[in-house]
Formats: sequence, structure tokens, C-alpha cells
Amino acid sequence: MPEQRWQRIIPVAFIMYTIAFVDRTNISLALPAMSRSLHMNPAQAGSAAGVFFWGYLLLQIPAGYLAEHWSAKRFIAILLVLWGATAVACGLVRSWRELWFMRLLLGVTEGGVWPAVLVLLSHWFPRQERARANAYWMLCLPAAVVISSPLSGWILGRWGWRVMLISEGALPFVWLVLWLLFIDDRPCQARWISAEERSYLETTLGAEAATLETSERPSILRALAHPQVLLLIAIYCLETSGNYGYLFWLPSALHHARHLSNLTVGFLFSVPYLITAVGMVVNSKHSDRTQERRLHVASGLAWGGVFLLLGILLSSSFPLLSFAAIAMVGAGSYGMLGPFWAIPTETLPVSVSGSAMGLINALGNLGGFFGPLMVGYLDKQTGNFTAAFGVLGLGFLAGAALSLLCRRQPRHALAGQPST
Repeated sequence: MPEQRWQRIIPVAFIMYTIAFVDRTNISLALPAMSRSLHMNPAQAGSAAGVFFWGYLLLQIPAGYLAEHWSAKRFIAILLVLWGATAVACGLVRSWRELWFMRLLLGVTEGGVWPAVLVLLSHWFPRQERARANAYWMLCLPAAVVISSPLSGWILGRWGWRVMLISEGALPFVWLVLWLLFIDDRPCQARWISAEERSYLETTLGAEAATLETSERPSILRALAHPQVLLLIAIYCLETSGNYGYLFWLPSALHHARHLSNLTVGFLFSVPYLITAVGMVVNSKHSDRTQERRLHVASGLAWGGVFLLLGILLSSSFPLLSFAAIAMVGAGSYGMLGPFWAIPTETLPVSVSGSAMGLINALGNLGGFFGPLMVGYLDKQTGNFTAAFGVLGLGFLAGAALSLLCRRQPRHALAGQPST
């Protein structure tokens, strides 16, 4: 039954990365309390939240390569142990400098997971299913916020930020056992699928890879420097700047605007991500059905930019409508992820696509550093979040414009060979 892949691979990877995203972003709810406890100003808090993404750079390209040529399952298992230890340590810090350093290490230890899972999914889901497979897995991003925000808000209000970070940081050790039991790198290693399904996957995936291969082994450096790869890096950087900029600072903005309790902020913070999940499913399904990627990426980013700017315009006079507009942002800005991450696996040789996705994720995720840092800086300069969120909205629109420059290219062009 083809459903076995969807019922086994996707849920296990989904929960694994949900834990990773919780450990990465739960600091957003804790920032107001941590800033008081560790004597951080907004710029220092933004730097500590965003430095994660400098550490995130280190393992991106090696992770994609090792997942393709060694084992995504084993590599991620090692990272589960390392990031769990570092996430727990974030709850034990005594100064903002210690927090900054531990967030940097957390970025290093989580850094290889994303490209490794993308490679894993490309081994299990053919092209006509890939945007949906990517999106269903990436639903862990909004799900992490929806599931954890009320719980994190409750823990934060009852026991404080240290207990919240330590308890949630220990979750990778629990999930490690299930990861090792349920995940296989390739269909040929899985005993739980039928011979018919195994044959179908090996034949289909092999044929897709063959259509993109060239007689000459493509150069990794040439593929990584291809204009379309560089364009994808720029688009992803703008996307992560916007998403992480308002992800890390929206709880603080809600506190600032209405002086709400931690539990209330936790519930309100989860609302936009429920809508985000719907947008991700709808956009990825339509992308797979039409086999079109570029416009689905561009329309998603444009949607996010328009609604974020609309939320800012309504904020002073119509706060409820402003929150409703901001709640719609992620349906587009996250909804573009499934089609976006289908592009590298459909335009690059198998031998280099993992490394390319690592490079795109590594450099693109620097937006996760600059976005929160910029918001913290502008908040300090202006005393509110209006200007900062406006810049994030314009960044989404710029990403949408750049997405229109992407084009679907044959493997031969990307490998430096003439098309036939």
C-alpha cells in the first residue's frame, strides 16, 4: 500500500523536527522574562535569539552530502543527542553571553537536520508527490508553535523560563529511540513495505534521476555557484528574515501592546500558525497537481508581505483586525516552502542536490539572524514594532519578485552541459 510511506516516514520525521523547532523558537515566549533575568536590552536579546543561525551554517553542506552518500538516519540520530544536550544547557545559563554561546552551539547541533531530512524524503517520494511530502513534513513548523505555545506559556508562567527550556530541551532523547526503530534510509532497506511498492519506488525514482544525469559527473562547486541556486539563496534569506523576525518578536509585541498574561500570549501566538498549516497544505497540493513551483513560491511570499503590511496599517485604529491580518501572514510565507524545496531536487543532479540544499538552507537561514536582530534594533530606536514589521513585509514582497526570476531548467544546463 502506497499509504505506508505517508503513515510512517512523514509522522516520525514530523515529530522529530517539531521538537527541533520548539527547542529553537521557545525562546521567543521567554524573551521578556529572560531579558529581565539576564539584564538584556532588546538588541542583545535579538542577537542571542538570532545567533543560532550562524551556528546553523556549519553542517549544512556536509549534512546534505552525508545524507546522500552515507545515512540520513544515522546522521540525524547523532544530532538528536547533541542538540538535546545543548537545548537543556540553554536553560542553565547565567548571563546573556552564556545564552548567546549556547544558542550558537544549538544552531551547530541542529544545523544538519533540515537538509538531511529533505534528502531522506527525496529517497521515498517521487516528483509528483514531493511538494506535498515536503509540506506535510514542514507542517511541523506551525505545529510546533500551535502545540507548544500554550504549554510553554503555562510552564513559563508557573515555573519560569529555565524549567521551560530544560523540560522541552530533553525531548530529543525520548524521540531518538523511535527514530531508530521506524526510519529507513531507502526503500530497499525497509522490511515493512511490499515488494510491489519497493519495485515501484526504485523504478520511478531511478527513472527520474536518470533523466537529469549527464555522461560527465557534474562538479559540486559548479552546481552550487549556478545562478538559480544563488537566486534560491536570496529568496530563502528574505523568507527566513520575515518569518523569524515576527516569530521571535510577536509575543513581545503582544505583551507591549496589551500587557497580556503569558498564557494568553501563548494561545494568541498559536492562532496564526493554525492558519499557516492550512496554507501549506493547499499550496503544496496545488503545486503538485499543476507541477508548477515558481508561481506558488512567489504568490505565497506576496501573500505574506501584503497581510503583514496590512496588519501594520490597521494596528493603531483597529487592533483586532490588525491581529487578524497578521494571523494570515504565515499561510503564504510558510505555504511557499513545499514548492520551494521541490525545486533543487528537480533541477540538480542527485549527486549534488543534497549539498545544494545544504548551501541554500545555510546561507538562506542567515535571515533568521538578521531578521530578529533588525526587529530588536528598530524596536530600541523607535519604541515600537511598527517600522520593524514594515521592513519584514517589504522583504516578503522582494522575495516574491525574485521568485518570478526562477525557471525550471534541465539537469544538463545546471551541470554545465548543453541541453539536448
